[in-house]
Amino acid sequence: MKRSRHQQTIVIKLGTSSIVDEKTHEPLLPILTLIVDTAFKLRKNGHRVVIVSSGAIGVGLQRMEVDKRPKHLAQLQNTVNTLLDMGVIPIVNENDTLAVSEIKFGDNDTLSAITAAMVHADLLFLMTDVDCLYDKNPRTNADAKPIEIVEDFSVLEADVSSAGSSLGTGGMSTKIIAAKLGTLAGVTTIITRSSNPGNILGIVRYLHTQKVSSSSSASDSDDQRSQHGEPPLSHTTTSLNLMDPSSHVDDDAPPPLHTRFLPSSDPISDRYFWLLHTPHPQGTLFIDQGCHRALMDKAGLLPVGIVDVAGNFAQHEVVRIAVVTRRSTPGPDGHMWDGEPLEVGRALVNYASAEITRIMGHQSTDIQSILGYADSEYVAQRSHIGFYRKDSRPVTPISDLF
Repeated sequence: MKRSRHQQTIVIKLGTSSIVDEKTHEPLLPILTLIVDTAFKLRKNGHRVVIVSSGAIGVGLQRMEVDKRPKHLAQLQNTVNTLLDMGVIPIVNENDTLAVSEIKFGDNDTLSAITAAMVHADLLFLMTDVDCLYDKNPRTNADAKPIEIVEDFSVLEADVSSAGSSLGTGGMSTKIIAAKLGTLAGVTTIITRSSNPGNILGIVRYLHTQKVSSSSSASDSDDQRSQHGEPPLSHTTTSLNLMDPSSHVDDDAPPPLHTRFLPSSDPISDRYFWLLHTPHPQGTLFIDQGCHRALMDKAGLLPVGIVDVAGNFAQHEVVRIAVVTRRSTPGPDGHMWDGEPLEVGRALVNYASAEITRIMGHQSTDIQSILGYADSEYVAQRSHIGFYRKDSRPVTPISDLF
């Protein structure tokens, strides 16, 4: 199916509590019906829809006559995009579709953000048991105010960790983490109430009216811009038709209550997004500060800059990169470095941990004589190294490294 220029890709994440009764554990058929209806209407309006939830993967494989499920990230990306092109609404669930260690993400909130990044989604909806985020716990504070738009995650995280806040309960913390991942990938991420799936249609409609309003304002100023020799805004602004043109849109109608996380203006590329957010790196490479500076200047990771190796990993696995201060002699703990290691990024390595342990601290020209072969002069190619947007973070837990 050819994708039109007006089409959007929308990922909807549904938790178990959204579709199963908390007490009886029976499916909430009225909610499921509304979810299906919402997905159908989105598809009817030309959008591509992916649902992330616990679901019957085996039934899906049988229905699509697929012999076996994919086991690698690239295969999964191709599979999901092919299904979308066929007009199918994929239902993605970690326990079944991603049950291999190198691409296991830990929870479906995180999975939904990874999926949204993988399919280059425009919108990610995280459905939960509240309408939106609040500045205080609405259950205990009558003056709690909805948080409509989030731009600064550091302020929001302070609210999450503060006493009396509802943001850290009911799985909201994982949704905020997912929202951060989604926005880093350039995806607008939205939290809204799961018991009313129709909110999705209302929010999409609202975003459409905002686009139309912005486009109209741009058109009104075209004459003024042309007098100054500037290109018309209406020629540089793209308006996305998010809803069926035949649908009536009330411009004055308020949108359903929700919190919207704005996407990064400089999103991470697919390769670096995957590198940085693989949750289970197989080990750690400790590098000195000079090596770190060289990497930031776009050089590859050479063995001479590696101070220590932790973990047992194979070639082509993802590992942490941590910066330490190199010592001239081993310390009391036997390590050749001081201080607290700071994780600055991750890398896909060309050599296994046992090989790196032998060549670390040596020049690349020595690899052949040490190992008897030299697959690469680099322990990791620069294109296979990703750095966090913020400078660094503690390598935790330290006990896992040795």
